[in-house]
Amino acid sequence: MSKKRTKGKIFLGGRLSLEEFVEIVRFKAEVDFSPEYCQRVKKSRELVEKWVDEEKVMYGVTTGFGALCTQAIGKEDTEQLQENIILTHAVSVGEPLKEEGVRGILLMMLQNLGQGYSGVRLEVLETCRDFLNKGIVPVVPQSGSVGYLALEGHVALVLMGKGKAWYKGELLDGNAALERAGIIPLTLSSKEGLALVSGTTSPTAMAAIALYDLLQAGKTADVIGALSLETLKGVMNAFDERVMQVRPHKEQGDTAENVRRILKDSGVIKKYQGSRVQDALSLRCIPQLHGAAKKTLEDARRTIETEINSCCDNPIIWREEGRQEVISACNADSSYVGIEMDSACIAACTLGKMSERRNNRIIDESLSGYPFFCIKEPGLNSGLMIPQYTQAGLLNEMRVLASPATIDNTPTCGNQEDYVAMGYFACRKAVTVAEKLEYILAIELLSDYQAQQFQDPDAEVSSVSRNIYDTLKEKIPVMEKDMLLYPHIEYLRELIHSGTILNLAEDMAGELK
Repeated sequence: MSKKRTKGKIFLGGRLSLEEFVEIVRFKAEVDFSPEYCQRVKKSRELVEKWVDEEKVMYGVTTGFGALCTQAIGKEDTEQLQENIILTHAVSVGEPLKEEGVRGILLMMLQNLGQGYSGVRLEVLETCRDFLNKGIVPVVPQSGSVGYLALEGHVALVLMGKGKAWYKGELLDGNAALERAGIIPLTLSSKEGLALVSGTTSPTAMAAIALYDLLQAGKTADVIGALSLETLKGVMNAFDERVMQVRPHKEQGDTAENVRRILKDSGVIKKYQGSRVQDALSLRCIPQLHGAAKKTLEDARRTIETEINSCCDNPIIWREEGRQEVISACNADSSYVGIEMDSACIAACTLGKMSERRNNRIIDESLSGYPFFCIKEPGLNSGLMIPQYTQAGLLNEMRVLASPATIDNTPTCGNQEDYVAMGYFACRKAVTVAEKLEYILAIELLSDYQAQQFQDPDAEVSSVSRNIYDTLKEKIPVMEKDMLLYPHIEYLRELIHSGTILNLAEDMAGELK
């Protein structure tokens, strides 16, 4: 996925892909608005100002919020109402989000409100854009959200010159950060405070980041799984295209084809083909398990990309001539992204559990034929014994995190919000799950690499395997006796996270499915 990096400025206004989203929030591509984007924002704002002058009843504009929606608010209190909602809603707690998570929320604010159904002024969105382009990162505590409101409140505080933010490596009060960056603090007008905290902006930001990493990890799992199949002298019967034809799940067939292409010139596979009838399930079932997991992740992509390009505000401003209206509804519900990311966590956990089992086969002398823990003098040396413990511990955490968040329901807002989607934590935990899967795959890859010192000297590994191992050799020594392993695990995880392992495979095998 990293090969598809977008270069230059990205204009918002058309459909934004998952890759473009990550290009902005992780790789800091510059953002700007298309003329169409600006036009539709201005049109919806004109309607809000018109209706405020007419004292039209609008939720959160001329009324209070939530259970207080029956309380009328006069025009003279408009600005105070919008400031109040930020002050009282910025109540998430605990450790702050990482920079890319905060940037994701800012980008989702631009996407959500920039659809032109929210009625905010263009200058509000220009300030959010300037935060992204100039590197202002509000401090956003990450715990205590049921789907929206609280994290967004902390972002909006800094837009107003309040709260705290990072700027050029320094933690500053919001007003000082804006002054350093040459940005004027906002005074929020009608509907703008509500719009900034409404919608699925924080869940979708977390979901997009997690899903990008999970999709890449799923594809990389095919590569590392193929290397393990070769390391363990597996047979290719289970990857035969005829087997795939009689159970024609696309992702299963694609996975089998990926493995065949990765190992097509493997002398090891050729030499040992026919040496057994079938392999253990952790090898034989790669197409089925990986395929099912990747289908789940691709299903999530469709949902998350739809959400990235939606208006999830409440109320919405319908601006079509002859049907102009303010409509209170519930597009701010986070069920779509929440349920998808709960499912994505389950898919990631299954990829992790199979990776751990393959790794265990490599380091178990009775299963692989290699010395225990891939070390020449086991006993005096522990070799790769304990990294498998790390995999087990990571899997334990992943299994707990794979428990669905969206099945919970705790009513809020005096029972005005008697059903609550709980989508935010489903998305935030997916970010954590993605990281743990990358570590599990890194440990399997470490075992593949270290086992090569015991590989059949008369059989060459595939060109994909050689390309990867030659790269690893530049940083990781062959483990002939015990050594510090932690830095190597971190290095391998970063190669997976950055897409380097996938790129090394595709350099030799072509783009994988």
